[in-house]
Amino acid sequence: MIQRVQTIWLLLASVCGFITLNTSFYTGIPKVLPTPPPAILLTDINAKYNVILLVLTVAIALASLIAIFLYKDRKMQLKISIAALIASLGCVAFYFKLVQDFTTGRYTLTSAIVFAIPVLLFFAVRNIYRDEKLVKSVDRLR
Repeated sequence: MIQRVQTIWLLLASVCGFITLNTSFYTGIPKVLPTPPPAILLTDINAKYNVILLVLTVAIALASLIAIFLYKDRKMQLKISIAALIASLGCVAFYFKLVQDFTTGRYTLTSAIVFAIPVLLFFAVRNIYRDEKLVKSVDRLR
């Protein structure tokens, strides 16, 4: 299990997914201010900012973690990893949709973690596919 490269990619994707629960993606002033507005109201967007974002992020992290233990069933591991990859791309798009609700602000340095998740999942999918292709070629030789 650990000797396969995709295990490392999936583990890193899962860890990054759980890290994004507490790290900030964007800090700024929202368009809709509560009445009466405080002097300065800086709001952080992280995975806990929205319920949909929270569920999506936890699902991605758990799917990546579960896919590690499906090393004997590469086809299922590939399907789960592709689903997590698509969900992570949707999560990134949802982050950018939430950023539009702010008047001013800036992206934080930890926003790179959100972008790392789809990249790590892509590398995992690529290596799972290569493994499956290798096993099929060995089966043909038997």
